[in-house]
Amino acid sequence: MAETRFHTMPDGRKIAFRHASGTGPAVVFLPGYMSDMAGSKATAMLDWAEAEGRECLLLDYSGCGESPGDFAEGTLGRWQDEAAALIDSHIEGAIVLIGSSMGGWLALLLGRRLGSRLAGLVGIAAAPDFTDWGYSEDQKEQLAAGKMVFFANPHGPEPTPTHPAFWADGQADADVPPELSLRLAKALRSQDVQVTLVKGGDHRLSRDSDLALLLRTVAALS
Repeated sequence: MAETRFHTMPDGRKIAFRHASGTGPAVVFLPGYMSDMAGSKATAMLDWAEAEGRECLLLDYSGCGESPGDFAEGTLGRWQDEAAALIDSHIEGAIVLIGSSMGGWLALLLGRRLGSRLAGLVGIAAAPDFTDWGYSEDQKEQLAAGKMVFFANPHGPEPTPTHPAFWADGQADADVPPELSLRLAKALRSQDVQVTLVKGGDHRLSRDSDLALLLRTVAALS
């Protein structure tokens, strides 16, 4: 498996990444909020790419996983710039973006920046604009006042925090409702859009059957 390396941003931030060389389009996996490239979907993606001889890039946003930094300083804009810098530095050709939850939002933003280099996009419970629909009015008021908001974490013992800087940047989830995927499909200008709803699938979609579906979907984009 590709070894972890570090990319240095202009301000000195160190961004951990794994890059497997191969044929294109290159597959770039964007983790969700508080997730990293050690997750089951990311590692399954890299394993598949290496077995198929496909180029693949994984990364940890600053303050996440193996990337040093303060998670509280993370914003959509900051993490988007980190992913774009890695793409520009390590990938030359066309790209398929795969984004999980918040990573799906970042994939949409990055897709606009990539322009004609974007060969495809796969959203896994993509959560665009969740800083709006994912919070109550009371929670929004607390965040606007500079206070942290915590959510119960169904995947671990510690509550999941939302920091004011992240929420404020997102204004420019416990779970993503299925209706959001349909709204997103309608909003995309491309006519080549497919929506797959997995009955009984949780937000992470990390069961063996879910991972197999993800790999089949990405392979079809080739």
